[in-house]
Amino acid sequence: MPETVQGLTDLKPNTRPLSFEDTSIAFSSQSDFKLRKTYWLFALMNKGWLVNLGTFFIKIALRLRLPIKFLIKNTIFEQFCGGESIQDSEKTIQTLHNVHVGTILDYSVEGEETEKSFDETTLEVLRTIERASESNDIPFSVFKVTGIASTELLEAIQIGDSLKKEQKAEFDRVIKRVDTICQRAHERNVRVFIDAEESWIQDTIDTLAYEMMDRYNHERPIIYNTYQMYRWESMAHLRRDTAEAKVKGYYLGVKLVRGAYLEKERLRAHEEEYQDPIQATKEDTDIAFNEAIDFCLQNRETISICLGTHNEESCRYCVQHMSQMGIEPADRHIYFAQLLGMSDNISYNLANAGYNVAKYVPYGPVEAVMPYLFRRADENKSIAGQSSREFNLVNDELKRRKGCK
Repeated sequence: MPETVQGLTDLKPNTRPLSFEDTSIAFSSQSDFKLRKTYWLFALMNKGWLVNLGTFFIKIALRLRLPIKFLIKNTIFEQFCGGESIQDSEKTIQTLHNVHVGTILDYSVEGEETEKSFDETTLEVLRTIERASESNDIPFSVFKVTGIASTELLEAIQIGDSLKKEQKAEFDRVIKRVDTICQRAHERNVRVFIDAEESWIQDTIDTLAYEMMDRYNHERPIIYNTYQMYRWESMAHLRRDTAEAKVKGYYLGVKLVRGAYLEKERLRAHEEEYQDPIQATKEDTDIAFNEAIDFCLQNRETISICLGTHNEESCRYCVQHMSQMGIEPADRHIYFAQLLGMSDNISYNLANAGYNVAKYVPYGPVEAVMPYLFRRADENKSIAGQSSREFNLVNDELKRRKGCK
């Protein structure tokens, strides 16, 4: 199957031995002033009680329409978002491009549940595809199906409810929105991620994703589905889906993640008394993630993968196995991705060593992306050592710069 996919593999960075401890590379794009701001932000997020208190008061302030947008925009929004629009994000896109890191524009408006908002989100995703098609600094676009469809409808379809006439019409519009996005991506030769969501709607999302792959992935990998390896059945699904892709003759686009809904998944399974879909331990998830890496690398003729992870060991594991298999760092089948504002030590050092790397760059009106920002703050607080790790790396770089002067 012929394959020509837009990417960053034409760039030739100055390579050094790969080390995730090299802060001179990790923070090369940040001025001293910006780095100090990052230092204080992670210092604050390192205190769980302060994150909880701050989140509480910001929510109240936004509800009361108090003038705090400027404060938010120049702190947590600046750290984790590209801007309020694609145009606002251009500076971030260029900054990343300068260090051989791609951008994944992620329209992160959440909580809208009207047909009008679904259509508006579809149009915005199409704009990200158009922007990605204009240059090689944006290797992927991305969307959540819940951004263009009702969660209630997706769940009703998954459990096999009999749909009313208006619900059938509503789902027909969902299919049309998904197809419109995927068709445009195919026409513009831009790869697109379909993000994973909660288990009670994921089967519906999967079905849509594989229909789109069978429609648009025969020439090259355009549509990518997301596998959450904290779900114990994900490895079996990956094997099944690969076998089906081989039979039908299309590329399987795979984004590997650990998963983002653990507490919600476990609580619902307990309350509704069904089998917990989550692995018993984090170690089981780590083992499954590495197994999935091995499987994807061994099936590169069919599978193109993106490792969406902030886990240094997973990235190191993939790099080592690529080397053992004689796979070049810039192999177009393999990408690494992290969120903007986090794990720059992974992203920048991988890119500097010649690997394909992209950052998720969320954007949207400040008020509308606050749910996303609250999750980032909570994630840095709750992931064992995450904010401490970020804080210590920034602190090391500040000391290094001081010693160089």
